[in-house]
Amino acid sequence: MSEPLAATRVAEPSSELLWLPANHARRASRGDGSWQFARGLMDVLSLIIAAGVAAPVLGAWQWALIALAVAVLAGTGTYRPRRRLAVAEELRRVAAGTGLACIAVAAAAMLLGGRSGVGDAVAVLWLAGSVIAGTGRLALFGAERAILRRETNRGRTLIVGAGRVGRLTAQRLLAQPQLGLRPVGFLDKEPLTAGGASDMPLPVLGASWDLETVVEAEGIDTVVVAFSTAPHHVLLDLVRRAWQLGADVMLVPRLYEVEVRRLQTQHLGGLPLVALGASDPHGVAFTIKYALDRVVAGVALVMLAPVLAVTGLLVRCSLGRPVLFRQQRVGRDGRTFDMLKFRTMHGAPDDHGEADAAWAELMLAGDGGRPATARSAAASARRSRVGDLLRKLSLDELPQLWNVVRGDMSLVGPRPERTHYVHRFEDVVYRYGERHRVKSGLTGWAQVHGLRGETSLADRIEWDNFYIENWSFWLDLKILVMTLPALLGRRGGN
Repeated sequence: MSEPLAATRVAEPSSELLWLPANHARRASRGDGSWQFARGLMDVLSLIIAAGVAAPVLGAWQWALIALAVAVLAGTGTYRPRRRLAVAEELRRVAAGTGLACIAVAAAAMLLGGRSGVGDAVAVLWLAGSVIAGTGRLALFGAERAILRRETNRGRTLIVGAGRVGRLTAQRLLAQPQLGLRPVGFLDKEPLTAGGASDMPLPVLGASWDLETVVEAEGIDTVVVAFSTAPHHVLLDLVRRAWQLGADVMLVPRLYEVEVRRLQTQHLGGLPLVALGASDPHGVAFTIKYALDRVVAGVALVMLAPVLAVTGLLVRCSLGRPVLFRQQRVGRDGRTFDMLKFRTMHGAPDDHGEADAAWAELMLAGDGGRPATARSAAASARRSRVGDLLRKLSLDELPQLWNVVRGDMSLVGPRPERTHYVHRFEDVVYRYGERHRVKSGLTGWAQVHGLRGETSLADRIEWDNFYIENWSFWLDLKILVMTLPALLGRRGGN
């Protein structure tokens, strides 16, 4: 059942597959129900602790607030089992749910109970409850992920379709055991074998008619339906059979290239219509984003002036003039600009060649999914000790704040590439040119997830396009917050 499409990438790595859960009894038997109960219990205990501060004012109303807060959180899906922890989303859910309950109870206490000073008490309770519950939730998820990473007999997953997308799905699940989905093999009547046996991460255990046998023999908990050439009625029957066997079902959706988070579903009888609310790179929101970028970058330049001066002096003493390195890069709509950096190496690329030339050739050779293994010794020898320090701390990138002030770049966006590489990458790397819909950034969605320097270019482009199609001010803020820990663990540069 290999898929006929030539694309080799599924939806953005951090997004969830479309999940069609099985019956609750089987999920509870796998331990998912106990984690749901633990999250609810953690919220109740956190709110009880926070309510101790407001007890003298609220009195018995505090118990109504706790009950309502838990009910709101449950009603908004906070306690539903999920395969991946989105930290920012989790904290926002807790804060919003407890905030709504606090407003409702405060109004009732003042109107029905005639209590005074309720507003201040409720505000304190909301702040304390959100912080305590959020912290407890993160600790609980950390424990859950650690347990899932170690357990090998839970979350056993069968992938339907052994084509390119199915194999890529298996590779990513194998690389992320904390999701609790452990692929054990494929179901496929006609597996795609163009890549050879070495490209097959798991064995093919049978065809669609072997579902019951494989689920029973392998102890399958979840069935993932990837791209397949099987007829519609065969796949539909397979999903229903998996449900009857008590397995969860997850789907890799068609048209995954336009996967966005802002979805609206309407039903025409039993036919769903899904509206995809992608962002508009030429809309008013992006205009506001770029204006704010310039203001923030200008303020940052003033505040960081002493750091810039000391860094410039160190570069001047170690490498001489010029202090700044200028290189043409490609930004929004394919326009070129001179990107600024502090110099970190002796000589220039024109004289010594690009430091990452070996990586670029690997990407151009079609190995876009595999990172290069090592930087050349000659390139490492050209870098000064000061340059090594600047790159480790990312201080060499600070002059790009001036690029943001000038309007060449944004604070957040895809990292800009050199002009001579861009023209060649566009012909080789899937969807490469689409990243130029927005301004390049100092930091980006791919970079904060470790895709910088000599890493997989195809994966980087995938993350960049996901950022563009799902952009929001909240996502930009999230990336900026994630940048510091990403820099502390960075490898290489760009």
